[in-house]
Amino acid sequence: MKKSMKKIIVLALSGLLVFMVSLVCGKPAGAADSGGKISVVTTIFPPYDFARQVVGDKADITMLLRPSSESHSFEPTPQDIIKIQNCDVFIYGGGESDEWVKGVLEAIGAPKMKIVTLMDCVEVVEEEIVEGMQEEEEEEGGEHEAEYDEHVWTSPRNAKLIVQKISDTFCEVDAANADVYKSNAAACLEKLDKLDAAFKDAAAGAVRKTLVFGDRFPFRYFADAYGLSYFAAFPGCSTETEASAATVAFLINKVRDEKIPVVFHIELSNENIADTICEATGAKKLLFHACHNISRDDFQRGATYLELMTANVEALKQALN
Repeated sequence: MKKSMKKIIVLALSGLLVFMVSLVCGKPAGAADSGGKISVVTTIFPPYDFARQVVGDKADITMLLRPSSESHSFEPTPQDIIKIQNCDVFIYGGGESDEWVKGVLEAIGAPKMKIVTLMDCVEVVEEEIVEGMQEEEEEEGGEHEAEYDEHVWTSPRNAKLIVQKISDTFCEVDAANADVYKSNAAACLEKLDKLDAAFKDAAAGAVRKTLVFGDRFPFRYFADAYGLSYFAAFPGCSTETEASAATVAFLINKVRDEKIPVVFHIELSNENIADTICEATGAKKLLFHACHNISRDDFQRGATYLELMTANVEALKQALN
């Protein structure tokens, strides 16, 4: 679907949903004021996990995106909007995938709610189209809009800034438990420092600096942080799943020419493009987890951002050596 048309549809659906919700009475935000646990709603997995690391058992946390579902095509239900309306803290990414959020927040009118936008926590960069990458179709005659990469959490250094902002917000909303939030955040930040150091070591001692993804590439911040270059089938927020023959051929030739040992796919992908490249080149197929969403099994067992990104360290070592 063309990007401009997608935006119009998302905004129209969001407006309809907000109208429906306006007919339903919800309780006002501010559970902390009444002595209960604060209520936190996040759109996707990274802020959900960061929030639970900080709050421990001092808050009720809801993730709107269902495990195993596609994050870029998420559309809120009336029940989701009611959850947002009734929460004390709402955390979302802020990118194109969240086009619906602004209209919802303006419509529900919850003045006591604190809002954390991940893209406001860091210095954002534009998504880039690298050689060989298949760009999503734009509507004819439309002006090109700068599209900023929303996957800010893929860099552990950015993750630290996000965790700190989440902790500061919880301390403001629930001052009685501020010491708990600060202590938990400090422990999480220390672990993120160790993760960052592990990625630095893996990149510093590598024989190559190029990654190949037979998939979308939601790792611009990660690649920039560790001085890596990349080739991929699609940019990070693409809704495409089938690459052109030219794109696949380019990636196959790149793997062959540079003797790339590993071709990556991301979580919840159909893996078809990576399979085709690996079959043609003999490269090894590996998962590199973007943590945008996780499987139902991983969610139920309590998988964390740190766990998934630590597995990425080992995958990176194989790809760069």
